[in-house]
Amino acid sequence: MISRKINLESLDESKKHHVGAYSARYIQKTREKGIPKYEFPEEGMSPRAAYQLVHDEQSLDGNPFLNLASFVNTWMEPEADKLVMENIGKNIIDIFEYPQTARVIHHNIVNMLGRLFNGHHTDFVGTSTAGSSEAIMLGLLAHKWNWKKSGRGTDKPNIIFGNDAHVCWDKFARYFDVDARKVPIDKDKRTITTEAASERIDENTICVGCVLGTTFTGSISPVKEINDLLLEYKKEKGWDIPIHIDAASGGFILPFTEPDFEWDFRLERVKSVNVSGHKYGLTYPGLGWLIFRDKNDLPEDLIFHVNYLGEMEDSYTLNFSGGSAIVAAQYYNFLRFGRAGYTRIMKKILDVSQDLAEKVDRLGHFEMLNKGERLPIIAFRQKEEAGYSLLQLSHKLRERGWIIPAYCLPENAEDIEIMRIVVRENFTPDMAAILVDDLEKACQFLENGTKSGAEKPCPSEKDMAHIC
Repeated sequence: MISRKINLESLDESKKHHVGAYSARYIQKTREKGIPKYEFPEEGMSPRAAYQLVHDEQSLDGNPFLNLASFVNTWMEPEADKLVMENIGKNIIDIFEYPQTARVIHHNIVNMLGRLFNGHHTDFVGTSTAGSSEAIMLGLLAHKWNWKKSGRGTDKPNIIFGNDAHVCWDKFARYFDVDARKVPIDKDKRTITTEAASERIDENTICVGCVLGTTFTGSISPVKEINDLLLEYKKEKGWDIPIHIDAASGGFILPFTEPDFEWDFRLERVKSVNVSGHKYGLTYPGLGWLIFRDKNDLPEDLIFHVNYLGEMEDSYTLNFSGGSAIVAAQYYNFLRFGRAGYTRIMKKILDVSQDLAEKVDRLGHFEMLNKGERLPIIAFRQKEEAGYSLLQLSHKLRERGWIIPAYCLPENAEDIEIMRIVVRENFTPDMAAILVDDLEKACQFLENGTKSGAEKPCPSEKDMAHIC
């Protein structure tokens, strides 16, 4: 998130200060006009007052438990919370100071994930990251380096992924000077196809990206088919093109709910996988993981060896410092739940999502695009012109606290406006019933407003054009 420049001179005094907030009760040495927002206060304040100011400012945020737009986990057990606070001050890069966390626990998690994704090596190579975005960039950077060392191409490197992929794929291409050959999604399947990907592959392709649960609809790329396509290229042309799997959403679900589904290191061309611990790995943000199929897939040139924190250590990150707290929380989850526990949790989440999808479908207003069958992601569009947009419906639901996004699909399907609901562990069947009731009432309200000619309470068509 970027903080934009603010012209302080153009603001009136009420916008420059926390005017009068608790000043009479807690703050004795403050100017009468209030506490400055954009400058350091001349004097401090009591911890109670500082807490109250920040707490009250955040009361305007949405409720994380009702945020059905986000995949990010919002709750952990009290024992995990205790571990988080015990490790909140530890920097994971400080291997000499915190060897058990930085070496043993981190290393154990990387190997647990390598085996969860059906790798068969005795020791896996990987790293924790700030989230899946950093993991994706690091993985793709390794594939760019391997392409460059191979001498296979002589022109600008390119990468192939669907235009339904997360924006971090575009960021990688721009930041690291790689040509992004984006594949328009199939309007009916809403994923990339092997045919479309094949049209864009050449000797300068560093990697093909597949997504295990796209950001837009939760659809799954045809990984097996693309793997077979790349095997043909390797056999016929000698092009050693890898697949990177963006399993941010599905990597902690499908290994437990569909263990026979082949998307991971069982497929020869899959060389790297990222997954989000802070999504269905059930930790708090922000935590991602990057796992390589083999240590040779991570070029040694990209690993920095530094020695100024107590002893020699290796660094393969886009940043340097990082918190230990959520890594410890991830290890807690693995030990606490095991395969059986994760299987129970993920199947329960899927049960709730599928039941919710059925209830939404029975309302009769929507065409279901994803009913949460494989991943707990529900997507739907309007069946017919209703006189109001899904974006307007989204704003109406916000009045009840529900945060449900509405947006248009990317190129090749941009005329389709959809809503998407992400079901997480904390979303109960009772909450689902309340949501469906609120959804029906919101639809009725907007329909009645349209029929009576009342002024629409939500954004105009001009606003919709900007969103879409």
